Amino acid sequence: MNESLFASFIAPTILGLPAAVLIILFPPLLIPTSKYLINNRLITTQQWLIKLTSKQMMTMHNTKGRTWSLMLVSLIIFIATTNLLGLLPHSFTPTTQLSMNLAMAIPLWAGAVIMGFRSKIKNALAHFLPQGTPTPLIPMLVIIETISLLIQPMALAVRLTANITAGHLLMHLIGSATLAMSTINLPSTLIIFTILILLTILEIAVALIQAYVFTLLVSLYLHDNT
Repeated sequence: MNESLFASFIAPTILGLPAAVLIILFPPLLIPTSKYLINNRLITTQQWLIKLTSKQMMTMHNTKGRTWSLMLVSLIIFIATTNLLGLLPHSFTPTTQLSMNLAMAIPLWAGAVIMGFRSKIKNALAHFLPQGTPTPLIPMLVIIETISLLIQPMALAVRLTANITAGHLLMHLIGSATLAMSTINLPSTLIIFTILILLTILEIAVALIQAYVFTLLVSLYLHDNT
């Protein structure tokens, strides 16, 4: 394969115009909807998964936190479908771009933190200084807690970017090795191809797990501030 190792991470363009926006808008079109009173098996399974995920994430929240349920369910569906579509050959995965992941993480984190300062300012400020802290350590702990708070959206974005990017790079390398060995040693090619299939299955699981982890962490940040 003569293609560059990082070519799949370059944002595509159509006639010189960025096509990333169209790619981002494409996954919602794949979500089936029903216009009938009785749903088919696909719609029923989809609704069951959405209710299960929503129930698991919203159980720990109070009434104010549960107002975010639609946003969080939409977020996990969007990230999951985007990650899965990125596993298709010659496709582009927007979640490998740190800028896009930051664009998702920062507003959600900021919304949760601002809500915490508006509704429970004493509890929000108490997070900066644990109870029973010795007086000489107060300035240092306030600085550390402030940095840990501000780094949360960066950690969210970097975790998603790193996991998706690493999987794609590994699949690219093993796929290239399979193609190169196909003309040299057939038994070795079959072994490497089997590893590639197993890795693809693992990447499907990683795509779904990372969508769940990203949304769950946003949910936990919301829980801490409501």
